[in-house]
Amino acid sequence: MEKIISRRSIVETGSKVGIGFMASCWLPAVHGIQPAKPKIRIGQIGTSHPHAAGKLAAIRGLDELFELVGVVEPDKERRKALSEKDVYRDVPWISQNDLLNSNASAIAVETQVSQLVPTAMQCLTAGKHIHLDKPAGMSMPACLAMHKLADQRGLTIQMGYMLRYNPAFVLLFDVVQKGWLGRITEVTAEMGKWANDSLRQELSEFSGGGMFELACHIIDAMVTILGRPDRITAHNRNSYPDKDTFLDNQLAVFDYPHTIATVRCNHIDPFGFPRRHFHVVGEQGTFEINPLEPPKVKLAFDRPRGGFIKGFQQVELPSSNGRYAAEFEDLAKVVQGEKELAWNSQHDLIVQESVLLASGMKSSRLLPRTKQAGDAE
Repeated sequence: MEKIISRRSIVETGSKVGIGFMASCWLPAVHGIQPAKPKIRIGQIGTSHPHAAGKLAAIRGLDELFELVGVVEPDKERRKALSEKDVYRDVPWISQNDLLNSNASAIAVETQVSQLVPTAMQCLTAGKHIHLDKPAGMSMPACLAMHKLADQRGLTIQMGYMLRYNPAFVLLFDVVQKGWLGRITEVTAEMGKWANDSLRQELSEFSGGGMFELACHIIDAMVTILGRPDRITAHNRNSYPDKDTFLDNQLAVFDYPHTIATVRCNHIDPFGFPRRHFHVVGEQGTFEINPLEPPKVKLAFDRPRGGFIKGFQQVELPSSNGRYAAEFEDLAKVVQGEKELAWNSQHDLIVQESVLLASGMKSSRLLPRTKQAGDAE
């Protein structure tokens, strides 16, 4: 089985499953007194992305790992307003040119979606590792050029798909990687919310609607366990054409040799957030995450697996330090040369292609299909 994620298990499940099995998942083991490592100098470009404040809070909360060089926001009025908010209080504001020419090792790119990839290209040209928020722009060729530049320069692009480090998905990836579900036959996932008129107008900027802007998170998880689909069929609907052009009710079907996967994104669901889920069915077990945040897991195996029993069982998950802390902890290890990022450029390009096609947006088939769980070697 060809893995998108690293062949080494992300977590090691002990005999006492569900109790602290991921407590040190992203932190190195401590053997005696370790010499202090220099802090990683990092900056942030942009404050307009919906995740911008959360990402900055995560960086500032990890002050044992990072030194914040500065935040770039060219709009003076926006800077003034943001300075009154706790997360931006006392941050050093810096010009983009000064940040790119500084000795920062990494930059978090948190601009408007339309500017994510162009800004990332500038950061990579300046020799910086980047954390790039999602989705990776609206152009497949531009995304391909970005990853090509990063690979040529030996730099890392860490995409901001927030479910990658969610404890439930960390466990799911490990269970799939071990083959405990057998050949996967079905994936059913949904990520919705209620969008008021203001948000609808804002999201109308994207011809791919909510599937492009929001459901990209669960498409990333789907590709992590299944690889590149053979075919994607998109069903997109605008329920209020008299208001706007926003695609608010969407379904995408992903066909694999042994699997049918479906992803829904519904922005006219008043209970969209608590109904978010990700279910995987295999020939030897099933894994259900419902809701996604805070995550709850119910799984079942047709035989005992590791510390798990046969049949259905609830799994106790470790608490996480917020949505975004773990991804920046992982980025720190990458920048310090301790590891490579588990999700490589090929994976990110497959995700981008899948997101665009599932959203009904234009794309080009650029990559061969990867193997999925259960394919013959």
